[in-house]
Amino acid sequence: MQPKPTFVTRPFLPPLEEFIPYLEKIWETRILTNCGPLHQQLEESLCRYLGVEHIALFTNATIALVTALQSLRITGEVITTPYSFVATSHSLLWNGIKPVFVDICPHTLNLDPTKIEAAITPQTTAIMPVHCYGHVCDVAAIQKIADNYNLKVIYDAAHAFGVRDEQGSILRHGDLSVLSFHATKVFNTFEGGAIICPDAKTKIRIDQLKNFGHVGEVTVVAPGINGKMSEFNAALGLLQLQYIDSAIAQRKELDAAYCERLQGVKGIRRLNDGGEKVANHAYFPILIEAAYPLTRDALYQTLKDHGIHPRRYFYPLISDFPMYRGLPSAHRDNLPVATVTSNQVLCLPIYPDLEISKVEEIASLIATQ
Repeated sequence: MQPKPTFVTRPFLPPLEEFIPYLEKIWETRILTNCGPLHQQLEESLCRYLGVEHIALFTNATIALVTALQSLRITGEVITTPYSFVATSHSLLWNGIKPVFVDICPHTLNLDPTKIEAAITPQTTAIMPVHCYGHVCDVAAIQKIADNYNLKVIYDAAHAFGVRDEQGSILRHGDLSVLSFHATKVFNTFEGGAIICPDAKTKIRIDQLKNFGHVGEVTVVAPGINGKMSEFNAALGLLQLQYIDSAIAQRKELDAAYCERLQGVKGIRRLNDGGEKVANHAYFPILIEAAYPLTRDALYQTLKDHGIHPRRYFYPLISDFPMYRGLPSAHRDNLPVATVTSNQVLCLPIYPDLEISKVEEIASLIATQ
């Protein structure tokens, strides 16, 4: 019998029997969507857990990004990273906005603040950084630039659920932050997302936009979209939230095990360290450098041959895709760090029910090539 494949991530699912009372409540109320009682309860619970005042739930993070840009009336050009999932820049195109790519920092793989100012033009209206793998951007430097040039800042915080710095949640930074609750994320509702709102007025506008622009039964004030999270997904979120601290603790243990076993392997650069205070351990990325005996793609195939399925995340760069590669900012000469990183990165499996023995097996395979 073939061993069970090990994938880079695996959704955390609480016990099925604990979900039944939530289903019974949905059946009892007959409210399936349109910001019902479970939707409202999840918003309140997430505000408490994340340490934020206002949150608007969405059917997914891509629609949330599209709506966040619309809510701030962003136009023209937005400076962003080429090293992310395509939803980041797709949300710009959906709003008729031109992405302007700048390079990333080699240590954090986040948008490099020292590259931003040179990319600003009279058409620039905002900056959209990504907290890559849950590692915090240089929020102070980015905000200083935004203030100097009167730009908005929208953080793609898809990877950053529960991440904090010394002052509290990193989601408080910028004008808006967007979370993903996709099945691959630390906290998931199968599909889902959210916008962290700085005040009640902003939340009201965003709630209107995610409900077609309705402000009443017969009044529509904006070209909104259907971005509402269903009661079913909200119920999953409420149940998941009961287990989230345990899930993150298990991820931290696996992260530390990888760090210990890969330490000193020549040609392997770890981005994580097991003692990092701010991470939620959403991913375990490594960079395969020239000193390693195999190329990144050769190691990727070797692991797959052993039933282990890592992910080259993010590869290719967003800027390499056909709808972006014609942009002047997408040229690889403009993005040297992102280009090299995209060809070196490999995210190893990490999820709460992954066994330490499997981490040891994966690390051993990498160390003995």
